[in-house]
Amino acid sequence: MPSAPVPARVLAATGPVALTGDVQVHPIVLPPGHPAGHGSLRLTLEVDTDGRISAADPLGGLLHRGAEKLFEVRDYRQILALANRHDWLGGFSGELTIARVVEEALGLDAPERAVWLRTILGELDRIHSHLTFLGAAPGGPSTALAREAVLQLVEDIAGSRMHPMLVRLGGLREDAPVGWEASARHTCAVVRSELSSVTNAFADLALEHRGLGVLTRESAAGFGASGPVARAAGLAHDVRGDDAYAGYGRVWGEHGPGRVVHRSTGDVAARYAVLLEEVAVALDLVLACLDRLTPGPVNVRLPKVVRVPEGQWYAVTESPLGRAGALLVSRGGPQPWRLALRTPSFGNVAALSALLPGTMVTDLATVVASVPFVMGDLDK
Repeated sequence: MPSAPVPARVLAATGPVALTGDVQVHPIVLPPGHPAGHGSLRLTLEVDTDGRISAADPLGGLLHRGAEKLFEVRDYRQILALANRHDWLGGFSGELTIARVVEEALGLDAPERAVWLRTILGELDRIHSHLTFLGAAPGGPSTALAREAVLQLVEDIAGSRMHPMLVRLGGLREDAPVGWEASARHTCAVVRSELSSVTNAFADLALEHRGLGVLTRESAAGFGASGPVARAAGLAHDVRGDDAYAGYGRVWGEHGPGRVVHRSTGDVAARYAVLLEEVAVALDLVLACLDRLTPGPVNVRLPKVVRVPEGQWYAVTESPLGRAGALLVSRGGPQPWRLALRTPSFGNVAALSALLPGTMVTDLATVVASVPFVMGDLDK
């Protein structure tokens, strides 16, 4: 039986909408399957008589995943199975963030091969996530072929496309299968070929997007925006270069392959330009890491029950959406007393308060679609 068509998701304004004139505000209809359409984001808007937004207040909290409370009643191994579910476009990155803070608390290092495979999989996460938002841009080109190639590569090693459950404390659940490295190189070639046509399509859209939905550098910093949203506004910060976790310290530099991608205008065109260039950089990083892969183990032997010493630790990673952090507070048991997440979607959505004013209601969907966020990551 064929599956039913996916309905267009709607981001509706809360009622009543404050108006300064006789302007009717219609629901914001985003393209079918757009990541921002899963869950519920509501916007309280003030609109002038000419249909221009003068104030906006994003309201989240309607898709509460309960991730942090679930972490408190599971041991450290079980937590990793849940760490990929709040940002379903960057599941591996979610697992890596939790593993990093626990490994720092334990003083645990992953084997060399696991370090490079983790870095590769983190960049594949980034490629898939960015391509998803690029492909969902109103009037933008399809990225389905490239995304499918990346998802197939992840499935080949993890056995799952969305929730990999591949990270383990001290490494990975299992090694890449025979022939996976050759498949990874082929996939990079496929994505790079598709990226060329996608880039050309966005070049045609750039004039329409220029000056639309501007987020200033100061507002980006003030609202805690990060990732492509902040870098498009001129905040040239990237955890991969600033903190050099996993294998990034050995493949990051001024001349690449790893480098900070940023723009200064902070508009819709700049955000899409950053996403496009970051996909190209991620492809370069994957190839550089593949060149450094050597045979060896991908995990370490751990005791049956893992206990973290009493204390607190904080670790960050650069997820596809931005700066992801985890605060671990332990009282010495097999479960965390507190494991709080700093999710990038929260700051990115908060920044809508700054970038929506001045936008025409007719351009609302275009502006919102250019801000990468996932509702589960927002509400965790």
